[in-house]
Parts: sequence; structure tokens; C-alpha cells
Amino acid sequence: MSLEVTGLHVAYATAQVLHGVNFTIDAGQSVALLGRNGMGKTTLVRAVCGLRPPTITQGSVRYDGTDITRRSPHQISRTGVAIVPQGRRVFGSLTTLENLTVVPTHPTPAGAEPWTVERVFEFFPRLADRTKSYARSLSGGEQQMLAIGRALMTNPSLLIMDEPSEGLAPAVLDVIQDRLDELGKSGLSLLIAEQNVDLALDVAEHILLIDDTGTIAWSGASADLRADTVLLERHLSI
Repeated sequence: MSLEVTGLHVAYATAQVLHGVNFTIDAGQSVALLGRNGMGKTTLVRAVCGLRPPTITQGSVRYDGTDITRRSPHQISRTGVAIVPQGRRVFGSLTTLENLTVVPTHPTPAGAEPWTVERVFEFFPRLADRTKSYARSLSGGEQQMLAIGRALMTNPSLLIMDEPSEGLAPAVLDVIQDRLDELGKSGLSLLIAEQNVDLALDVAEHILLIDDTGTIAWSGASADLRADTVLLERHLSI
């Protein structure tokens, strides 16, 4: 199952942010979206997942050959796309267990192991100790684990994450990075919008660089970007 974004133009009420974005994520590929703050990473993630605002004004988004442009988030979720939003957005008044079971479970992709509460707890053992705790009482790292686990419970074939490392302590960040690496190796497709360049280069096999023109300025292998100090400086000030 591949994600194909073609000629995508995206706007908010007062500003056009993306101007003809093109990229493809192949089945089982892990891709990171990098760029300075304000370049449109979150805008692109929201547009692909059907979240409003912003508004797609031109172009298309296709997943597994199906046009999902301008479909609602729940319709897109049914195609196998799941999102871990920026800021986690867990349901604070629900327990850890309730957060995991409140989402709809979609058919498991062919050849994949279905996600269950037990499997999520094996994946994130810290959550197993907080089963009955309200989500609002969890630490930031635990909430991020819960947000990822909740998305996995839908049995996605493509997992999209917006700033999964944001605000995490180094020890927790190591856990999240290990789990993202494990997900990528499992055959799950990943699209990760990130500010943490080191994490992105370590986890993703392919990088998309977005710049202030609202387009993909560079696309290529993570190893190639890591070795290109001029490109890192130009687009990421590194």
C-alpha cells in the first residue's frame, strides 16, 4: 500500500502554505519529513489525514490507489491510515485502558499481526502499570506512548506521527526511538514529521525536506542527507 501525494496545494483562511507538494511513500517504507519551524510540516500532515483546518485547494492524496483527498478523518482511518497528533491529544478524563479501547479496530493488513491491548502493553510496559490511571495524570512520555498505542489499536498499514519527540526527556526519547525503529522494521509504513534531526535520520530510511517555498526541496536517502553538511546547514541550520 503506497501513499501518493501529487501537486498538493494547502491553505488556511488567510494564507497559502503548501504550493505543489509531491512525494510517494511505498509500502513498508519509513519516511521522515524535516524542515524548520513554520515550513508546513504539520499543515501537510493534517491535510493528508483529512483534519481541518487547513483546506486542500488543489492536488490529490491517494492511498492504496484510492483517492482520499478531502475525505473525513474517520473515512481515511478506515483505509488503514492512523495519526499520532502533535501534542498527543489523549483523552484526559479516560483511563489508559479506556483510551486504547475507545478507538475503532479496523481489519488487520494482510500478513500483519493484529494489535490488541495486551500487545500494546508488551510494546510499552510502562503503560501496563498505569492501566487504571487517568490519562491526564500520566507523564508526557507516558502520554506519548499512549497516543502511539491508541493509533496502533486501529491496525494501521500507515502510521503518521507529528513531532513524536516533542517535550520528551532523553531517557523516554530513547524508548520512543527504539519503538519507532521496531515499527519500521515490522513492515509498517511510517511518515514522521520531526524537528529532531538525529531521531529522524536514525529511524527513517528516506527523508523529505520542506522549505519556505512550501514545496519538497530535497528527497533522498537518510544516509545521503547525513553525509551532506551543506544541505543540512541550508535547510536545517545544522
